[in-house]
Amino acid sequence: MNVKIAVVNSSSFGKIFPEHVAELQNMGQVDRFEVPKDLGGKKLAEKLMGYSIIIASVTALYNKEFFEYKDKTLLIARHGIGYNNIDIEAATEKGTIVTKVSAPVEQESVAENAVALLMNIMRLVQPASLKVRQGKWSERASFIGNELKNKTIGIIGFGNIGSRVGHILKNGFDADIMVYDPYLCENDITQYGLKVASLEELLKKADAISINACVTEDNYHLLDKKEFSMMKKGIYIVNTARGQLINEAALIEALNNKIVAGAGLDVMENEPIDAEHPLLGYDNVIITPHTSAYTYECLNGMGIKVVTDVKRVLSGRMPDEVINKKIFDK
Repeated sequence: MNVKIAVVNSSSFGKIFPEHVAELQNMGQVDRFEVPKDLGGKKLAEKLMGYSIIIASVTALYNKEFFEYKDKTLLIARHGIGYNNIDIEAATEKGTIVTKVSAPVEQESVAENAVALLMNIMRLVQPASLKVRQGKWSERASFIGNELKNKTIGIIGFGNIGSRVGHILKNGFDADIMVYDPYLCENDITQYGLKVASLEELLKKADAISINACVTEDNYHLLDKKEFSMMKKGIYIVNTARGQLINEAALIEALNNKIVAGAGLDVMENEPIDAEHPLLGYDNVIITPHTSAYTYECLNGMGIKVVTDVKRVLSGRMPDEVINKKIFDK
C-alpha cells in the first residue's frame, strides 16, 4: 500500500514491542517524529504533510488550524485514552477518524500504580529505602507510616480507573471509600457499596485522596488553595490522572503547612519537569514520569489496538473506540 504513517511523540509505541511497528511497515512507510509538545497548527500540519495516518501521543496539538492546513488524513489513532490535544470537531469536518485505546486496556496498570503510590507515601517506602542506601539503618524509627485499613479514602472521578482504585482499596484493604463524580448518578456509585460525597465533604473527611478525573474547562486546578484549606491535616494525595487538576503552588503551600503529609504524582501540569522543580525538594513527595500505563501487559494491549485501528481503516472497516462517530454520518 502507498500509505505513509507518522508516529508522533510516542516514547513507547513500537519500542517495547517492535512487532507492532513491523506490522505497520507491512502496510506502508512508517516514520517517527519528535516535535515540541505545544507544536500545532500550520507548523505541525506542514511537518506531517503526506502522512495519511498518525499515531498520536498526548502531546502535539491537533487543533483547528492543524486540520485547516493538513492534507487528507484518514486516521489519528491515540496511543492512549485521553484526547484533549485533538480538536474532534475539526477532525470530523476534515473527514479524519479519531480513535483511542479501549479503557479496560489501561485500567489495571493505572489503578495499581495509584495504589502503589498511595502505599509508598503512607508507608514512607522511598525515604526509608534511601536511608539504608546511605548506611543509616539505625534511623528506621523515623519511618513510622500509616495503614490503609479503615482509613477514609476519597476518590475524585469514578470512571474506568477510579472505579478500579475504589474496588482495590475497599476489597483489598478494608478502606472506607467516598466518591465524588458529578457526571455519575448516585446509583452508579452506591451499587458498589461506596458512599457518594460532594467535593467539599470529601475534602473535609478524607484521610487520603486519589485523583482519577479527566481534565475539563470546569475542573482546571480542581485542587487549589481553597480546597487544600478544607482538608484534614496530614492528608495524602495521589494523582495519576492529569497534572492540570492540581495547582502545584497551592500543593507546595499545603506541604509547607503540614496539611499534606505526602503526595504521589505520576503527572505534572507541565511535562516533562526538570531537576529544579520545587516539588522535588520534598522527601515526602514521590514523582514518577507519567508511567502509570507502563506495564508490559498494558503497552502490548495499547499497541495491538492501534495497529488494529490502522488495519481496519485501510481495509474500509470501522475501528473500535471511534471518538467522532458522527464522521460516519457523512
